Amino acid sequence: MLRLYYAPGTCALATHIALEEAHAPYEAVLVDFRTQSQRSPEYLAVNPKGRVPALVTDSGTLTETPALLCFVAQCFPQAEFAPLADPFALARVQEFNSYLCSTVHVAHAHRVRGTRWADGADAIEAMKQKAPSNVTECFELIEQKFLKGPWVMGEQYTICDPYLFTIGSWIEGDGVDTAKVPRVMQHRAAMLARPAVQKAVAAEGTQIA
Repeated sequence: MLRLYYAPGTCALATHIALEEAHAPYEAVLVDFRTQSQRSPEYLAVNPKGRVPALVTDSGTLTETPALLCFVAQCFPQAEFAPLADPFALARVQEFNSYLCSTVHVAHAHRVRGTRWADGADAIEAMKQKAPSNVTECFELIEQKFLKGPWVMGEQYTICDPYLFTIGSWIEGDGVDTAKVPRVMQHRAAMLARPAVQKAVAAEGTQIA
């Protein structure tokens, strides 16, 4: 059985949703950030990065959301979460998820995790103040160029969708004017209507508008 380590309000929700969508046999294990459990020796033995998600498989442990989502898509091909037979189309899926991981999530993290990049209070505050414009720019690009509709890649639901939903659930806190991204908001509403999404969100106790 797969074991997913997660914390509420993190990008682990994307993999949690994908596992539910695939009807995969898995166990969800809470990593309590309030007690710094991600820094405990027990969890660092699972994921030395001290972050979530981590997915323990029969072959070993995987980290980083794009890798976990691709793993789920390949292990459960009947779910048709990715165009596995089309190298270019699959690369497009990976391209989008890589953008969420390397650019959009990082822009968000500058608001809430500034200590990763600086020690001085002024520098941390400057990053926090810059985050709304950076995150807005990212989501305007997604709105205008990447989100084909109704799902990210068009008519077919893919592993891009739970990832966009997860990071998109943070945009109000990041200061994004949601009126500027109506298609992103429509995508969020469509995701919230899916039973697997509802189940994963409820399991994590996450509040999403």
